[in-house]
Amino acid sequence: MAKIPLSLVVNGEKVGPVEVDEYTSLLDFLHEFLNLTGTKLGCGIGVCRACTILVERENGSLEPVRSCINNIGRFNGAKVTTVEGQAERNADGEIVALSAVQEAFLRNFSFQCGWCTAGFVNGATALIDRLKREPVAAENVTNAIEEALGEHICRCTGYVRYFRAVKEVIESTPGLVKEGGR
Repeated sequence: MAKIPLSLVVNGEKVGPVEVDEYTSLLDFLHEFLNLTGTKLGCGIGVCRACTILVERENGSLEPVRSCINNIGRFNGAKVTTVEGQAERNADGEIVALSAVQEAFLRNFSFQCGWCTAGFVNGATALIDRLKREPVAAENVTNAIEEALGEHICRCTGYVRYFRAVKEVIESTPGLVKEGGR
């Protein structure tokens, strides 16, 4: 198997340059090279979205990407955020504050076995990021959540709690819902 050079930023930390087998998935790279195991392997074919991470686009927006079906070469030069990178940390690397999505998931007990939670956190974070640029009308909040997270699979069927938590974040964060409706 051929090796490729790789450099990227993961959770704000520069990684590389390193040589990696070209067919290594991003998920395997996160687990085996960086010991970041918060991103989970669910179906392994990109359907369940348990492996969703965030990639920062050139315009600074966040794109949810399935890490189990994308080879590492796609991420050369990219800025990647995993669930481990969501919380705010101090200089010693200790968590000092969870993200708004993580806090809402805890308040709403939005997990059962927790296997899919990292994917939901990243998917919801991408939705919140999008709504900061493109606010949604109040009557369309539920539809926006369903469009963003409807493809995520929770085998424990915890959707109601996940969706309730995300709705709470959207409705309580200024600027995500259009003033006056439409």
